[in-house]
Amino acid sequence: MQPSKRSLTLIFGALAFLAAFVWLLATSGPLAPVGVETTQATRADLRPSVYGIGTIEAQHAYSVGPIQAGRLLRVLVDQGESVKAGQLLAEIDPVDLRQRAEAASSAAARARQAAQAAQAQVAEADSRARLAQANSERYQALYRQNFVAKEMADSRRHEASAAAAALAAARANASGARREIGRAEAELRGLEQLRQSLKLVSPIDGVVTAREAEPGATVVAGQAVLRLVDPAGLWVRARVDQARAQGMQVGQAADIVLRSAPDARLPGKVARVDLQSDAVTEERIVNVAFDPAPAQLYLGELAEVTIRLPGARDVLTVPRAALAQFGGQTGVWQVESGRARFRPVAPGIETAEQVQIVSGLEAGDPLIVYSEKQLDDGVRVREQQLTPR
Repeated sequence: MQPSKRSLTLIFGALAFLAAFVWLLATSGPLAPVGVETTQATRADLRPSVYGIGTIEAQHAYSVGPIQAGRLLRVLVDQGESVKAGQLLAEIDPVDLRQRAEAASSAAARARQAAQAAQAQVAEADSRARLAQANSERYQALYRQNFVAKEMADSRRHEASAAAAALAAARANASGARREIGRAEAELRGLEQLRQSLKLVSPIDGVVTAREAEPGATVVAGQAVLRLVDPAGLWVRARVDQARAQGMQVGQAADIVLRSAPDARLPGKVARVDLQSDAVTEERIVNVAFDPAPAQLYLGELAEVTIRLPGARDVLTVPRAALAQFGGQTGVWQVESGRARFRPVAPGIETAEQVQIVSGLEAGDPLIVYSEKQLDDGVRVREQQLTPR
């Protein structure tokens, strides 16, 4: 029995549908080759850099305050003003310092007068002692020659002994007077040091960053009245990713971009790389100094730094997007006979866009730089121009 036209039409339709379905599976469905975009390994010069964000801070900050408690008498400078080393910044009320100084001066004057009188007594006692000793020696000689009685010789010897004792007492009084002078002068020096300590002076040529007490306030020893910084010693304390920090060294050139001037790149250099990193954020602390410092900076302002690391000339490079991880290895994907094949390589210096290939590739070798799907070894691929989504 011959099939009807309707049956033939249904059979041919079903076959056409099945062919179209298989074609769709093979071209755009799960069985379709993965679309990839390829490039080539090339030789180029690499200039790597590392990027970080931080704030402007002072290398050296100074707190100026009294060494003893007192009431603040006056403050002569304000925040933002420039000061010179040794310049008077503020004063502490001396209270009874003048009366104490006058009393100490009077005591010192009296001690000097007493010392002069004691010295005169020493001179007089010394003269009497020498005369008594001479008389004693002369009478002793006359007694030995039987010209005078023994009682007269003994009397002169006793007079010499009394004169020597008086001389010793006078010298002791003079020594005590000198000690009194020393104590009085020491007190005067202490009061002078106290007077000087009541004057707060600048230790550097710098800028006042904070005024933390006003006249009339009572301050204690060590309390900051003013805070200063050296404007020539400002730097950016930035954080950089530990994975990108390899090769950073003191002295490397850097570019600094301030938040207040995003279009200006200021020159700088690495001044210090901290040994202590942040274990939580996995960042390394690097201090980048301005070279030279601009005329106006603000502490705490956000800044971006780009540190230029040592580069390499005429090395084999591939785009960063071409590097992949597969089977615990680093490598690139290549197209061989319409299929993706993984090729391990040894990367070197990296920049934002390029990676040096130390081994595993040759210049001109093709490699996959982008794919529509995750690649697996041996999967079918089709080269085409793709636009990453």
